Order: sequence, then C-alpha cells, then structure tokens
Amino acid sequence: MIVLGIILLVVGFVTSVSVLWTIGIILVAIGAILWALGALGHAVGGRRHYW
Repeated sequence: MIVLGIILLVVGFVTSVSVLWTIGIILVAIGAILWALGALGHAVGGRRHYW
C-alpha cells in the first residue's frame, strides 16, 4: 500500500493531476499507520500480523 501510494504521488506530480496526488498521500498515510501498528504487535483488522 505504501509503494502504490508513492507511485501515485510520483505520477500525480509528473502529470499535475491533483486527484492522484491526494489518493497517493492517503494511501501512504494509511499504509504507514497499518505498518506501525503491525510492527508494534497490535492486531490489525482481526489479524495478529499485517502484510
């Protein structure tokens, strides 16, 4: 999810499409939150590990 967000950020920046830029920021933020929760050992979405 983080990688997809970064790709959308780059594509949105290069093509000047603000919708892709916004979606990219949201995906990076959600991916970082899920990664942090999984790394801390908290269950995410009913799962002990989040991949």
